[in-house]
Amino acid sequence: MRLLQLGLAVALASGFAAILIYIIGVSNLYEKSRLSDEDLVALQSLQSDFQKCVSANGLGLQAVSGRDYCEVTIKFPSDTVPKWRDPKTGEIEGLSFDFNLCEAVATWEQVRNSTTILTREFIDALPNGWDEYAWRRINKGILLNHCKNKTLCMEKLSLVLPETPPYFPRQFERCAVIGNSGDLLKTRFGKEIDGYDAVVRENGAPVQNYTDHVGKKSTFRLLNRGSAKALDKVVEFDETRKEALIIKTTVHDIMSKMIQEVPIHNPVYLMLGASFGSAAKGTGLKALEFALSICESVDMYGFTVDPGYKEWTRYFSESRQGHTPLHGRAYYQMMECLGLIKIHSPMRADPNRIVKWVPSHDTVSAARIASEKLLRRVGAGSGDPLGAVFNY
Repeated sequence: MRLLQLGLAVALASGFAAILIYIIGVSNLYEKSRLSDEDLVALQSLQSDFQKCVSANGLGLQAVSGRDYCEVTIKFPSDTVPKWRDPKTGEIEGLSFDFNLCEAVATWEQVRNSTTILTREFIDALPNGWDEYAWRRINKGILLNHCKNKTLCMEKLSLVLPETPPYFPRQFERCAVIGNSGDLLKTRFGKEIDGYDAVVRENGAPVQNYTDHVGKKSTFRLLNRGSAKALDKVVEFDETRKEALIIKTTVHDIMSKMIQEVPIHNPVYLMLGASFGSAAKGTGLKALEFALSICESVDMYGFTVDPGYKEWTRYFSESRQGHTPLHGRAYYQMMECLGLIKIHSPMRADPNRIVKWVPSHDTVSAARIASEKLLRRVGAGSGDPLGAVFNY
């Protein structure tokens, strides 16, 4: 009997504990989501306009509401035939993708008001910045020993690490980001591209012999790990030797050696960058991120964003294995319908094309403030987007 009473007491205590945990959880959730009526209206307006925009401009894509005023799902038509398979699982790419508009608005607003270039100033401001963050960016050289010798670490990074940001938000008025999709060969965007204030290209994409399709102007070139290891070959594409090279990955000793010995006269910097979670991957998204950090408006060319994707192609080489093309297309459409970019492609070739139903600047600004409250960002709800901490 005593054991039964003890068991009952333990059960009741466990039950009360569970109820208490539930109440505390609900209370915390309520605190986090305590939005004003104006905040709710802003988020609802953003989602409504966003859905209309995707329907009007997405070439068959549709956006539907999720379980709250932040979540949205972008769906492809049911007759879409996906081609990409996950190399690890073998699973074929799906036809719907979930996005969080609150996270997107808050993160991209911070990108637009921050530098995406790694600086000495940034590392100095980080707790343990040199022996943790800088150590990772230098690629864990054996002799560096977690940057215990700060002088040696600074020497390794000195060629690519300015004291303060070399570029600032909205430094350029109109910018174009040029991808490497084979779709560019279906168009003649060359003269149009050369008319931008700044042009961002990717990796080892050539312009010679392709100027009718891709133009010849090049202000910046964003490089992944493979291209960073071949800087001497990449700079051969730049006749002026003024193209700035932005490396999105770690520093390699071989790269530093090339800069010193070739020599490479182009400016070379490391990209700091934001984290977009499970969003579209690759150099293309990073090139857009960099452009959005320094340009008033950003137009996108040479990405696989039209229906009918059959294989991953580049305009200057044979077909190759790509990565999540449908997810990428959905993500770029989300960016266009948040007013971040304008897409140009074979099926969207009119330079005067109007992107319909893009949420107004006032709607996006109000939704950004509400989103920061939900996400509990530092500076949330303030009128100053620089008050929010950028999560690198």
